[in-house]
Amino acid sequence: MSYRRPRLGVSPAAVMFLALAAIWGTSFPAIEIGLHTVPALSFAAIRYSLAGLIILGYAAYATDRWRPRGTEEWLAVSVAGLLVIAVYHGLLYLGELRVSGAVAAIVVSLSPVLTAGLAAILLDSDIDLVEGLGLFAGFAGVVIVASPGGGGTDLLGVALVFGGAVAFALGAVLARPLSTDLPVETMEAWAMLLGAAVLWIGAGARGESLVGVEWTLPALASLAYLTLVAGCIGFLLYFELLDRIGATELHLVGYLEPVVAALMAWALLGQVVDSQALAGFAAIFVGFALLERDVLFEAAVTTADAVRSH
Repeated sequence: MSYRRPRLGVSPAAVMFLALAAIWGTSFPAIEIGLHTVPALSFAAIRYSLAGLIILGYAAYATDRWRPRGTEEWLAVSVAGLLVIAVYHGLLYLGELRVSGAVAAIVVSLSPVLTAGLAAILLDSDIDLVEGLGLFAGFAGVVIVASPGGGGTDLLGVALVFGGAVAFALGAVLARPLSTDLPVETMEAWAMLLGAAVLWIGAGARGESLVGVEWTLPALASLAYLTLVAGCIGFLLYFELLDRIGATELHLVGYLEPVVAALMAWALLGQVVDSQALAGFAAIFVGFALLERDVLFEAAVTTADAVRSH
């Protein structure tokens, strides 16, 4: 592309950024609503089976390649499908059987911190003292959320969601060396379909059955939202923003998602996030700010310049 990538500010990228935060933040209480009537792994499998087929159709129409070729492309698809789709969402959905969507969103916001830590371990990235403090603050935040007295927060539920966040971060790190020319729509479609297949296997292993499931209007609305809006539109926004602002700044969306999730959980379910969970979220954000202090400073300066120019 010939134009200069816009940074976060008064720009189309900023609008898309806020839209993505709203869409993905709302997905946490939407999952919780669907789990009232549909078995967890089956619910996730249905979502990504449908979303994968829709995006595959779009990839066949809009790109020059609708399927991967070669070992490296299939390996990239497998990493994303197994870790980012299957393991992350499987553990997230199981975790939301025990904790609220708002609490789950707070724990998932640790993903950028985990990504930095895993990159240091697996890719030999250097971590200085300040970044080490950032990692410590991020993990301390999860401990605060999960510790006794946190509004009855279920420890196993937090552990499941945390495991999902680790899987998501591990998928992001392992995908870095697997640079391919595969269109992102094609990769995402096949990753979703592969992840859905793994989720169906997990659902069978848990003894889940869709026989007798009462597909209430809230459950159907939840599935439609998660499939079409959070799944299809959300990921297309994600990859457009990835091209426009880069991966590090895009990670900031994870810190708006818990805010949206908390507001929607209050509006739809009458849930209120307790002060201990908020303190944990604050610690996680401090951890990220220490790890990515240079990027945050640059984004703040660029945003201020954009506002002054208007």
